[in-house]
Amino acid sequence: MVDGAQGIVHEKVDVQDLDCDFYAFSGHKLYAAPGTGVLYGKKQYLEAMPPYMGGGEMIAHVSFNATSYAPLPGKFEAGTQNMAGIPTLKPAIQLAELTRNSCVEASYRKLRDYVLDALLSDKRISLYGIPRDEKVPRGTSEKIALFSFCVNGVHHEDLALILDKMGIATRSGQMCAEPLMDRFGVSGMLRASFAPYNTMEEAQYFIASLNKAIDMLL
Repeated sequence: MVDGAQGIVHEKVDVQDLDCDFYAFSGHKLYAAPGTGVLYGKKQYLEAMPPYMGGGEMIAHVSFNATSYAPLPGKFEAGTQNMAGIPTLKPAIQLAELTRNSCVEASYRKLRDYVLDALLSDKRISLYGIPRDEKVPRGTSEKIALFSFCVNGVHHEDLALILDKMGIATRSGQMCAEPLMDRFGVSGMLRASFAPYNTMEEAQYFIASLNKAIDMLL
C-alpha cells in the first residue's frame, strides 16, 4: 500500500512499474477540490475486499437472505458522490501531466538542489528523508522538492507562524504520522513543499526568510 499523497504531486508514477497492490492519493494536493481522491488497486484485491459503506448504487441485489454487490468500482461508491468536487479531479490530473515535461522538470531539479544544499549545509537544521547514498549526485537524486525538517532548539509551530507572517505557507506538526515522529524522537516537524510553478527567486526567498526566522528564535 503506497500513500502517494505527496509523491503524485512531484513525480511521474507508474503503478505497474512499482508493482504496488494499492496506491492512494488525495485530489486537493493536485489542486482539485477538497473531498476528492483516487484509490488504485489490483483487481483481484479490490474484488476480494468487502464494501466499507452501504448505500445506493453499490448493491446489485438485496434480499432478507442474501446480498450481492455491484461490480467495481460501484461497490465502493455508495450514495450520492461529490458532484461538485469530482469534475475538478480530471483537469487537475491533466494539468499535472502537462508539467511533467523536460523544461519544467529541469527547472524543478535546480530549485530542489538549491534548497536541499541550503538545508543540508545549515548545522542548526535536521533534515529528514534525504538520500542515503551520498555518492548520488544532487542532480540525479530521487529526492523530491519536499523538505521535512526540525531546527535544533526551536519549536516547529513558532517557526511556522513567523514564516507565515513573511508570506510563506508551511506545514507544521506531526504530518498525520505520529508513530513516525516517535520513531525520530521529535514532537513534530516543519514541511516545505515546492510546486512546479514555484520559481528560483521564491526558493531563495524561502531560505533567506527561514534564516531570518531562526535567528529571531535562537
